Amino acid sequence: MNTPSRHALRILATLSVAASAGTAIAAPSCGTDPVVLNAYFETGFPLPTRLSAEFTKQFPNVTFDIKEDQFANMMENSPRILSEDNAPDLIRLPSLTDLVANNLLLNLDSYFTEFGWDKFPAGQLVQLRVEEGGRPRGTGSLFGMGLNYSMTGVFYNKALAEQIGMTEPPKTVAELDALMAKAKEAGLLPIMQWNKGTAGLAFPLQNLMGAYGPPEPINDWIFQKDGATINTADALEAAEHLDGWIKAGYFPPDANAIEYFQMMSRFIGGEGLFMFNGDWESGNLDTNAKDKFGFFIMPSAEEGGRHASMSAPLSYGIGAKAAHADCAAFFLDWVATNEEARKINVAVGGSNPGGPADMAIPPVEPGSVTEQSLAAGAVLAQDNGAMDFIANATGAIFAAGWTPELQKMVGGQQTATGLVEAVQKEYETQLSR
Repeated sequence: MNTPSRHALRILATLSVAASAGTAIAAPSCGTDPVVLNAYFETGFPLPTRLSAEFTKQFPNVTFDIKEDQFANMMENSPRILSEDNAPDLIRLPSLTDLVANNLLLNLDSYFTEFGWDKFPAGQLVQLRVEEGGRPRGTGSLFGMGLNYSMTGVFYNKALAEQIGMTEPPKTVAELDALMAKAKEAGLLPIMQWNKGTAGLAFPLQNLMGAYGPPEPINDWIFQKDGATINTADALEAAEHLDGWIKAGYFPPDANAIEYFQMMSRFIGGEGLFMFNGDWESGNLDTNAKDKFGFFIMPSAEEGGRHASMSAPLSYGIGAKAAHADCAAFFLDWVATNEEARKINVAVGGSNPGGPADMAIPPVEPGSVTEQSLAAGAVLAQDNGAMDFIANATGAIFAAGWTPELQKMVGGQQTATGLVEAVQKEYETQLSR
């Protein structure tokens, strides 16, 4: 027999008292007593820390005990960390399904009601919903919230683009190919991309998947829908195209030795015409390399075709053992609805801050990378082309599937067919456990 959680008991008690007194139910808060939120953030991304500092400024009784780790380590260590007695109140969620299956995350359905999150566009939260038992995703209870809602696309170096005669973003994959060929002929590196630790080539691969086919089958696979597969004709065509870029020398020859932050340093330093990455770097580029870079959405295979790209919440959840669950939930609501928090989110995170549909996105500097990435996000929303990241299909598919197979492809030891077959086999193995 399942016993009610501490959070569920609090809600029941509050409802009972409110009903008997005929009073309105107050949403949870951090109160006025001193609170230290135990937080587990991803290394190298300043947005959560900046938001935490502003939150403490507005609510001085709340401070944060922040621990940070690399994304790959979070994928591996989150189950252990969430199972400990001192589990995080707030945690960056690398994947949801396994954590929900093992009862390590707090169900947020009651907060959805108390904070009025039904005013948020349903599409913002769909990737954070999971059925009982951990699968499938996309429906069921809410187990996370986004600090913002990012998308991936293509950054480009304006000076190098001018050097090869690029006057506007490409409208088709063929036009993108032609620009890369021009860059190669001019002695320039067409694409700066990392592929060590966690495979950065998954970014251009999934963008190519979205160019060659609809996003729905990819989301079905990521959400673990029955019978879903990544071994499709569209995915194979995308993998073959990526392999063509590798064989043409469009990526750095040492891609398998390049880590994410090395990629960023080299790209900002002028190495590479293009970089496949997320709009979370828009604010960084606007601040540290003003007017030097631009951003465009991945073009479709045919001009005028539907755009599809990875677009996902910067997912955070509350540990099932969290000591300060109400305060953590209040923080997540504040991030989406507080005016100053939303300004920080756009300026630092470079992404749509989400929140209620009727809240305007804070203004940004005209001509900035952030303006371009937000405009690309609007195009993606219009085409209903958002995909979750293929790395999030299971808790281990990035480390055990995509990363080694894409590294083999860069090393000339894996084919496009072998790639999608190997990843699908690993996916099925993981789901059978």
